[in-house]
Amino acid sequence: MEAENRQLKTLVVGATENPSRYAYLAAKMLHEHGVEFVPIGIKKGQLFGKEIVDLSEKPKLEGVHTITLYIGPAHQAEWIEYLISLKPQRIIFNPGTENPEFFKKAKAANIEVLPACTLVMLSTCQY
Repeated sequence: MEAENRQLKTLVVGATENPSRYAYLAAKMLHEHGVEFVPIGIKKGQLFGKEIVDLSEKPKLEGVHTITLYIGPAHQAEWIEYLISLKPQRIIFNPGTENPEFFKKAKAANIEVLPACTLVMLSTCQY
């Protein structure tokens, strides 16, 4: 199962070192489940041996299967086109990140839109 999980390279958008934030908990759970992940956000730091990538640089990232979103709609506008350009197979809109405009653009780019919770998906083997 771990080999399968590694193929689900996940971008954790809104990554932070703050252990009380859901983005941190998602990175921790992805790490514990053996899912390859890339933490990306506007705050510097490290998560489970991985440097948080600077979102503001809009880095070119290859092979992203899933984007799990932890930034609210009010802060998404400048990142929507960038995240879609990474061509993930799906975007998980965690509670509080749902955005009809982003849904529409992602669906138009043939990206699966999931209003769901990454933590619940991982806990219930639905990831």
